[in-house]
Order: sequence, then C-alpha cells, then structure tokens
Amino acid sequence: MTTPKWTEERTAQLVDGVADESPVSRATVAELADELETSTRSISSKLRKLGYDVELASAAPRAFSDEVTAELRDFVLDNSGEYTYAEIAENFPGDYTAKAIQGKILSMELTSHVKEAPKVEHAKSYTAEEEALVLNFIRSGKFVEEIADAVGKSVQSVRGKALSLQRAGEIDAMPKQRDVKGPAADPLESIGDVAAMSVAQIAEKIGKTERGVKTMLTRRGLKAADYDGAAKKEKAAA
Repeated sequence: MTTPKWTEERTAQLVDGVADESPVSRATVAELADELETSTRSISSKLRKLGYDVELASAAPRAFSDEVTAELRDFVLDNSGEYTYAEIAENFPGDYTAKAIQGKILSMELTSHVKEAPKVEHAKSYTAEEEALVLNFIRSGKFVEEIADAVGKSVQSVRGKALSLQRAGEIDAMPKQRDVKGPAADPLESIGDVAAMSVAQIAEKIGKTERGVKTMLTRRGLKAADYDGAAKKEKAAA
C-alpha cells in the first residue's frame, strides 16, 4: 500500500480525530488509519511528530491468544468480504469490541477481507476564507483567543489549525495564548447534567469533537443520554 502524503487537510482531520485523548490509544490509531486510508505506523509517526503521546504496542495488554488469533484468521478468511469490523465483532465468539477486532485484523494484514463500512463524510474544519483569516491573524501577532473569537472556533481548534500550518511551513511559530491560567477546569462540570444531554449536544457546548467527548466520558466514568461512559470504562478495566 502506498502511504498517502500528509496534506494540511489530512493533518487537520487527524488532529480533530484525536481530540484530547492522551496518550492516544492503539485502538484510536487503528481507527484513524482506516478513516485516513493509511497504515497505523504512518498515523503513529505523524502523531509523535505533532507532539502527541502515542501508546506503545508493548504497553497494550495482549487481548488475543495464539489460539484465538488463529480462529479469528480462519473466521475472516472463511467470510471474506462478508462482514465489516463491527459485524465481525458481533459474530465472532468472545467479548471483543469492533476496535479490538480492527486492530488485530490490521496487524494480521487481512483488511482486504473485511467488508467496507459506509464512509463517514468529514466536512472540512475550515473554509478557505477561514483558513486565510487564521493565517493572516497569526502572522499579524494576534493571540489564539482573539483568532478563535474572530473565526467562531474553539481555542483548541485554532491551535490544531495553527499546528498544521506550522508543519506545512506557512507560519514560523504558534500563536501565543493571552489568558494563561492555572490547571484547566473540567469542561464537563460547567455545562450541568451531562446525563440529560446527547454526545452531540455536549460536544457543541464545550467545543470538542464527539469522539473527544466520548473519550472524556469514558475516562471519567460518566453517562450521557446516548453514551454510557461508565460501562465503557468498566469494560476497559476488565
């Protein structure tokens, strides 16, 4: 497989997909590799170059024994092209998530035997006009908060865009932060009862991606109206 180049748009999509996850898990790396149609090695390498902490392969517990690995290989080959990752997880014996199945199949280089799931359309985070504004504001020395207000984006989003611009050689340095604060407050604490809100509603309120919100809910063991982070955390710890 030819590894595609890291364009500014692909880099922005990568940063948006990671959200605030730290360290970035192997499962997330595998999912991003599938979405961006590249290898997990390319995703991990790019994230580390961008300053992210990426979980090492040796740090993850071994979820598949040799026997189960052989059974999964046979299952995938016997049903070549019939199931998506999620459908394999549902039909393969054992309690494995779609992400775990995906990561294992990627490592076995059997992805060509997996049915392609419907593609998720990713809208560009910034229009050409917004990107030009961000670029001009950074070059004129505006603070990151000022830029975020001007283009109607979150501070984190502007930082991600600035990072991709810096990596592309468009700017020499990241924009400075005007409001330097102490330890950041938990954004979930400022929006009220998260259990009454959907993931999409929470994401809109705190300026995060839905993936980032799910990561936060799982890490804190909280429930939203349409996502059980407590159950996910308990399952991950099992």
